[in-house]
Amino acid sequence: MPLLNALETARKAGLDLVEVAPTAVPPVCRVTDYGKYRYEQTKKEKIARKSQKPSELREIRLRPKIGEHDIEFKVRSIRKFLLDGDKVRVTVMFRGREISHADLGWKLLQRVIQTLGEVAVLEKQAVMEGRRMFIILAPGATQKSKPKEMQDAKTKDS
Repeated sequence: MPLLNALETARKAGLDLVEVAPTAVPPVCRVTDYGKYRYEQTKKEKIARKSQKPSELREIRLRPKIGEHDIEFKVRSIRKFLLDGDKVRVTVMFRGREISHADLGWKLLQRVIQTLGEVAVLEKQAVMEGRRMFIILAPGATQKSKPKEMQDAKTKDS
């Protein structure tokens, strides 16, 4: 309907002509109360914001001389954080003369990346800041489907 006819219809009804979809061709408008329309839009936005879980940046600290079992324990913690949807910063801290063996820290971080390859994506490569070397891991694309596949496998075995 032409714009003038739509405005006249809205004026007769005592309502407003609200443009709902300006990018559509032709633009889509609705005859409604503008205040009510804005209220509904803000209400929808609040609900959408509530349903989103903010991604947190968790940190796990390691040392170059860490034991085998301790690495496995930390990797399990990292895996749990990633499956919860959080990003993880894995930091290797050097003390004293350990800084001269930065390659040990780099190898340790590479081992963590390799172990978590199926649930994590490397977001930031190994970076040295002072006496700390760190990487940032983000949840992988397949993270949401993994637990369900594992559950399906468990039910098939039973």
